[in-house]
Amino acid sequence: MAAAPLLRITLLQRASSLDPAENLAALQVVEREARRSPAPHLVVLPEAFARDFGSPGSDVAPYAEDLDGPFATRLAELADRHGFAVLAGMFERSPDPARPWNTLVLAQPGRVDHYRKIHLYDSFGYRESDRLSAGGTEPVVVDVGGFGVGLMTCYDLRFPELGRALIDRGAEVLAVPAAWVAGDRKVHHWRTLAMARAIENTAFVAAVGQPAPRYTGHSLVVSPLGDVLGEVGSGDGLSITVDLRRDVLEEARAQNPSLANRRL
Repeated sequence: MAAAPLLRITLLQRASSLDPAENLAALQVVEREARRSPAPHLVVLPEAFARDFGSPGSDVAPYAEDLDGPFATRLAELADRHGFAVLAGMFERSPDPARPWNTLVLAQPGRVDHYRKIHLYDSFGYRESDRLSAGGTEPVVVDVGGFGVGLMTCYDLRFPELGRALIDRGAEVLAVPAAWVAGDRKVHHWRTLAMARAIENTAFVAAVGQPAPRYTGHSLVVSPLGDVLGEVGSGDGLSITVDLRRDVLEEARAQNPSLANRRL
């Protein structure tokens, strides 16, 4: 009997610095992960990995790049060389020079896709929209190793309608790079929302955050039935590798056919 299709996913919980050159060099960790495990393999780094946000309200426009700039080009080189996929966040130049996009770049051999964050973090006393432009509202789903991977960024996790829209476009995995700001109840919110998006959509959720002390860490992978398949604490330099199996997805959707039972 043939083995069930699977997508091996690695979450790399690493802090990005304020120096883009340091973060570009830090992508060597992706190369090491790619050598450890054969394709199909998706390696996921946090939001804003090309350059951290800096202090609240900081101007990030000087650090924005184009999609053919150094960071995205390096991701594409790694994907082409090792035959795997890599997902990471950067600031991308937009038509408003003062307010770039908060963008995820997903590089695979021979192709590069991107997603511009829809929901900006105007919450808990922050005003991300003062410094960043929101992306368009069309959800982005990309085929990675035969699995539909839907892209979300950080605050997007709080919006169930985006998760459902991604599922309706064929997502089987929701990948969520984040820089989830630390604070009261924030780890609880992060874990609860990741599990909720998995359960309500009977999909895998792979959510990777930047570490403490500024952010919460607690990167985790959740199954379509809400089981936590892997989780780390709040520290820097931690990782999770999990095999996402299609038979697990199919069994979950047969057991809990909530998507098929929708009436609204």
